Amino acid sequence: MLSAIKQKVFGNERLSREEGLWLLKNGSLLDLAEMAEHRRYQHNPNPKVTFVIDSNPNYTNICNVDCIFCAFYRHEGDADAYTYSVDEMIERFKKAEARGVRTVLLQGGVNPALPLEYYTEMVRRTRAEVPKIHPHFFSTSEIIGMSDVSGLSIPEVLEKLKEAGLNSIPGGGAEILSDKVKKKISSKKGTSEDWLNVMREAHKLGFKTTSTMMYGHLESDEDIVEHLEVTRALQDEYQGFTAFIPWSFKPGNTPLEKIIETYASSTRYLQMIAFARIYLDNFPHIQASWFSEGKKTGQMALHFGADDFGGTLEEENVHASANFVHTTSVKEMVDLIRDAGFTPVERDTLYNTYGEFGAGEYPTSVINSERLHIPVNANVIMPTIPNMVPLSAIGNG
Repeated sequence: MLSAIKQKVFGNERLSREEGLWLLKNGSLLDLAEMAEHRRYQHNPNPKVTFVIDSNPNYTNICNVDCIFCAFYRHEGDADAYTYSVDEMIERFKKAEARGVRTVLLQGGVNPALPLEYYTEMVRRTRAEVPKIHPHFFSTSEIIGMSDVSGLSIPEVLEKLKEAGLNSIPGGGAEILSDKVKKKISSKKGTSEDWLNVMREAHKLGFKTTSTMMYGHLESDEDIVEHLEVTRALQDEYQGFTAFIPWSFKPGNTPLEKIIETYASSTRYLQMIAFARIYLDNFPHIQASWFSEGKKTGQMALHFGADDFGGTLEEENVHASANFVHTTSVKEMVDLIRDAGFTPVERDTLYNTYGEFGAGEYPTSVINSERLHIPVNANVIMPTIPNMVPLSAIGNG
């Protein structure tokens, strides 16, 4: 089987679901790396690695979805619940712009108190008042929430956001696109088809989006292959995904911590990166994560099929809530890529490039960016979640 799979990969042919599952279960890490490197250079022939100078703030932590893998959300009335006004967020964006940030990846909880106009105003004012910032705003879950509150359909909500100036959305909310898993970890969040439907409608309208996967909790190898299979099929339809971004579950301060106490290993991460690059033959980019997996593992991922190093993440609060924090500067980001053996190339959200940096060269806009922190108590006790699936009923996947 391995010989047949390699023949297909090096012949630039697509793997079937059955072949993919066999490879994930039986392929050695070195075999995966060899095939992934081929796929990587098939899509991106030059030894260059892109990165983006970005920030990832949150406008609210109030959420009614109650995912048991999340340490970030709060309910209305909780002492540390917050929702920032559009004015407050625009001021935050202006400060980020002044530090050279090019993209703001903005997400929040699903807060039913916020009308659709809050979101469209956020986009419109970002475009008008912070023109150097690309708004990469709102996960599928938030867009579904906007539809519920406004009474508009998903396509109608996306049209409103597009009219306001939005043209890309992040891939958050996917976790694992297997309803068996979703019922256990995010029963209020909807089905896998709900996520795919938002992405499909966005792609129809010309939005570019990323695709994500959070593994290392209750999923099986079969669930991972299912996740990649359905995203690959959707990419065949509209070519709307720019990149695939896997990361491992961080259990700290989450209800799921009681049964998933440890992080997935670095070896598993490299396996996920390589397997994704092999299986997702129609995705232009695979993103390595220095942030979620550590800088050394992130560098290694660049030799397992990844061609992008993600963003500088000047501000990040979701992983911080789970007691997991890595930080970097633009200068260090460039050095990490260079030290891994690649040429660093600065990009924007849509993978347009600004320039590459040789030895001793760095972006002139920001050399030592400083992270901006929203105060978060990373040691809070999770609030009681009404109607939550009992942990005893979850099992181990």
